Amino acid sequence: MNPMDLPLNWRIVRFAEVTTFTKKPKGLRYSEYNEVPFVPMNLIPIAKLYSKEFNLKSTDELSSGTYFEPGDILLAKITPSFENGKQCIIQELPTPFGIATTEVIPIREVKGVSDKFYLFYYLLVPDIRALLAARMKGTTGRLRLGTEALANLEVPLPPLAEQRRIVAKLEVLFTQLDAAVDSLKKAQVQLHRYRQSILKAAFDGELTREGNKGHSDTWERMKLSEFITLESGSRPKGGVRGILEGVPSLGGEHLNNEGSFRFKKIKYVPEDFFKSLNKGKIYPNDIIVVKDGATTGKTSFVDNNFPHKDAAVNEHLFIVRVNPKVAFPKFVFYHLFSSKGQQQILSDFRGATVGGISRRFPLKVDIPIPPLPKQEQIVSELERHLSVADKAEVTIDAELKRAERLQQSILKQAFSGKLVPQDPNDEPASILLEKIRDEKEHQQSKRKKTTPKSKTTVSAKQMLLPLN
Repeated sequence: MNPMDLPLNWRIVRFAEVTTFTKKPKGLRYSEYNEVPFVPMNLIPIAKLYSKEFNLKSTDELSSGTYFEPGDILLAKITPSFENGKQCIIQELPTPFGIATTEVIPIREVKGVSDKFYLFYYLLVPDIRALLAARMKGTTGRLRLGTEALANLEVPLPPLAEQRRIVAKLEVLFTQLDAAVDSLKKAQVQLHRYRQSILKAAFDGELTREGNKGHSDTWERMKLSEFITLESGSRPKGGVRGILEGVPSLGGEHLNNEGSFRFKKIKYVPEDFFKSLNKGKIYPNDIIVVKDGATTGKTSFVDNNFPHKDAAVNEHLFIVRVNPKVAFPKFVFYHLFSSKGQQQILSDFRGATVGGISRRFPLKVDIPIPPLPKQEQIVSELERHLSVADKAEVTIDAELKRAERLQQSILKQAFSGKLVPQDPNDEPASILLEKIRDEKEHQQSKRKKTTPKSKTTVSAKQMLLPLN
């Protein structure tokens, strides 16, 4: 951070100079309370200013925790909670204090010097988060931000009055921005409902209805197992170069909204391994279904635009290959992609959190099958409607990314002195720092005066020495 880039009455200080890390007072006994508010990590929101969420926990059940007081900033210090931006302020508690997970740092402003909301927003700046994340220590998956690393963070400090003006401006702009983002997210939900309604209409026979003809009641109903072959992928063994291999956790983040196949992660298996496969290879018109894990049942379609000539999937995915004499592959895919199809697939789900579906899931899927020309007509009409939704989705995604960039730009302006005008009448930050130093010197002097003098003691050995 370059001081030359800041207004004249700002200063760069260490985080520890303008904050305190809240500690449990000496002599406080939790046992004096029947219950205390407890804040686990799952109740700390992401980048939300206020939270009222806590659990009342019996003091007998408290084995560990971090002491905090109302109004403290609770900053998550463990990965990935820190990187995700988990932090909040809890203002109201039924007791004078609360207990949070040990994986947070409770932070309080220095009265008359710093504004806690100013500090709160500063900790949300992406570059600052990245800088602190680089200072985390520990083992992979258990990295933690230490208080010492946080204490040494540089903070641009404007006059206190300007800090408060910056916070007021941020809250106005972020309120407007949040409202816009909420509207965009509601539009995303509406698009999802629109897609599902179009899919339902397609398989009810209403999408291509001509007068009173074409309703799905007149279509033959078949089990998926009657006209498909099913394959599982293979477990890759060694090697880092070669042929593209499917992603085990293929799910929403790997799919376009219309369900076409898309890889965000690429894994490779050796050429020899690919050539030795007798199962797991994928071809155009294959339907991919996630076998297990958090995204069980998610489906995707390998269309003619799939960019890899040779590819295979691993053991976490099923390949559904449709008999083209019975059904149009994309027609079957869209049924599996619909909410009705997803319900049928997941009715075969077995196991706990990491459970999955078995090779018997096609027996649970019941599909209305019209004549082949009708199937192609339905797919064509479906894709015409879905393409409109896809264009809207692209626009919404672009606007959400723009909103994120705008938020980052606002934060950058706020902490470089460009968001609100400076007031020459404000008490400069240098005066605030002098107050801090004077207060520290006063406290140190006070401690020296109150420190009792050590008494001279005589050892037992000295008492036994003979007198001359």
